Amino acid sequence: MRSFGESGKDMEIQELKKRAFDYIESISDRIIEHGKKIMETPELGYREVKTSAYVENEMNRLELADVRGVALTGVVSRLRGESGGSNVCVIGELDAVLTADHPKADKQTGAAHSCGHNIQIAQLLGCADALKNSGVAEYLAGDVTFLAVPAEEFVELDYRHTLCKEGKIEELSGKKELIAKGFFKDISCAMMVHSQPNEPERSCYIDCKSLGFVAKKIRFIGKSAHAGGAPHEGINALNAAMAAMMCIHAMRETFRDEDKIRVHPIITKGGDLVNVVPADVTMETYVRGATPEAIADACFKVDRAIKGAAYALGAEVEIEDIGSYAPLKQDISLGELFEKNALDFIPEERIYHGVDMVGSTDMGDLSLEIPSIQPTFGGYCGGAHSKEFCSADDYVTHILPCKIMTATVIDLLANGAEAAIKIRENYDRNNGKR
Repeated sequence: MRSFGESGKDMEIQELKKRAFDYIESISDRIIEHGKKIMETPELGYREVKTSAYVENEMNRLELADVRGVALTGVVSRLRGESGGSNVCVIGELDAVLTADHPKADKQTGAAHSCGHNIQIAQLLGCADALKNSGVAEYLAGDVTFLAVPAEEFVELDYRHTLCKEGKIEELSGKKELIAKGFFKDISCAMMVHSQPNEPERSCYIDCKSLGFVAKKIRFIGKSAHAGGAPHEGINALNAAMAAMMCIHAMRETFRDEDKIRVHPIITKGGDLVNVVPADVTMETYVRGATPEAIADACFKVDRAIKGAAYALGAEVEIEDIGSYAPLKQDISLGELFEKNALDFIPEERIYHGVDMVGSTDMGDLSLEIPSIQPTFGGYCGGAHSKEFCSADDYVTHILPCKIMTATVIDLLANGAEAAIKIRENYDRNNGKR
């Protein structure tokens, strides 16, 4: 590994960052164009064929090492540093989500990048370009893995179960699939930047938590009969489902505020014909919460409500837990490095701490495996997954997070990767992995 000298380490790191920042400025139009091009081809999880091909072509253009497919539609590559065993992973998510009324939605599928994943990929490609071509990599004691991961949005579950049955995947989400395959075993730590919806100003949110969830599929089985002529001969599975929803609603006051329990069921099949008593009704729901213990307690109560409602109506019921995400637990030390770099671009009063994210992410599952962060960044109008969602300032949303992640990689891998090594050792010690 090359070195500037034995003294003045902070000055040396700042010089490396300046090189990277100057290079990112020189390719800023290209980075923004990546985001715009991917916006035009939104694809749902495990279907990101066009997006993956675009990312793979760009990684090959940059002459990164080990460009290959992972997790069915994901793409990964590696930038090899001068020496050392540390390996920092920079992540971007490939998939879109269903928002059919979004102006950039795919007219056939209803998919749209109404969560900003297209911009994550632009940030990732910009970071890879800068570290590779600014002359910084030869001063880094370790590697950087660039991971374009599929299927973060937990949608189209029947399709994903089919992929599981066909042996194409093991898990319903991309990061969980890679965890199951052992992909992260040689990764020291990981980071990605998410959009902060309804926040058009330049801002950054550090150490935010997300809710975990268990997804449930419920089938109520009744008895069909003529709805007009002999309803008394039937068992109405739809009434059982409606009773279950009311029982769930009635127990909401038993959930503690600090546990942030959210249960939001929908009926996905309510019957077959209007003149037949519904005998086969399906319902889906998430049970979200702030901790695994709170989620488990809420799941027990929800299952009890569903079974009790079915019993009251004389119906049978099948409850299947079809997937889950863990609550996100961001690494404090890694977040502090990111925040230090963010302060070069964002006023201190616009950096917020501990503002919980409203949704869930499989980044939570990764945070149980290795030190991980997912700061969120302003510069966006509209709510997440809404037709109004868009970038309010392309420079803020595309370029600034790219610079901050690049600077954080430099902090982690410069000077013998001492920062990356320390963060991983502390994480392992605190999580009983040593």
